[in-house]
Amino acid sequence: MKIKSVIVDDEKIARDVLRNYLTKYCPQIEILGEAENIKDGVPLIAEMRPQLVFLDVEMPFGNAFDVLEATKEFSYETIFITAFSQYSLQALNKSASYYILKPIDIQELILAVNKVAESIQNKEELNRNKILLENLKLKPEKQQLILPTLQGFDVVKTEDIVRLQADGNFTQVYLTDHSKKMVCRFLKHFDDLLESPFVRVHRSHIINTNFVKSYHKSGTATLSDNTEIEVSSSFKDQFLKVFS
Repeated sequence: MKIKSVIVDDEKIARDVLRNYLTKYCPQIEILGEAENIKDGVPLIAEMRPQLVFLDVEMPFGNAFDVLEATKEFSYETIFITAFSQYSLQALNKSASYYILKPIDIQELILAVNKVAESIQNKEELNRNKILLENLKLKPEKQQLILPTLQGFDVVKTEDIVRLQADGNFTQVYLTDHSKKMVCRFLKHFDDLLESPFVRVHRSHIINTNFVKSYHKSGTATLSDNTEIEVSSSFKDQFLKVFS
């Protein structure tokens, strides 16, 4: 199965490298066209109706998110090509978007393409682009988070997460409706991703401080669901700072 694709990147060298890598290592990709800016990229997507867009995040006179907004009526997968930006990575990770850091690593490219191919083949109905755009318009505590599970994925609002607990190679995510999700990510993934009101209180626990009911000086926080969570000495100061 060929995946009809386009490339939108303002750097010619970057486009050439990506095209060469795709031709050599990702034979399932069919490149329909290329654009060097947003002005040309938007009509290219509208004309070609690709299944996949390789999209540079930072470009002159706009960025990748402007392209998504201008083409939101079309359905396609996106692999973002980005230099390191904490803001961009947080947004992309929350929407479970596929991305590759510059300079492009061949193995990362192959992995991202294979994941997209799997999503297309399975006719996955998860619209990452839509969730990403919605998140960018919302405050962090109101954003949505896509949780990859063993069965597929769940989409939750961050404000509905009470706490997260490490469970080996997985993370248990506890929600306000008293359900929990086993997520295929390490706890550190969420520690890097989630902002206030979430705080790490233990090597195995992250809590939403909006749900803290009480704290005992022995080092235990009680949450609104009456769960008692140990606040370890190494995280105690940053926890208490939230309430100072």
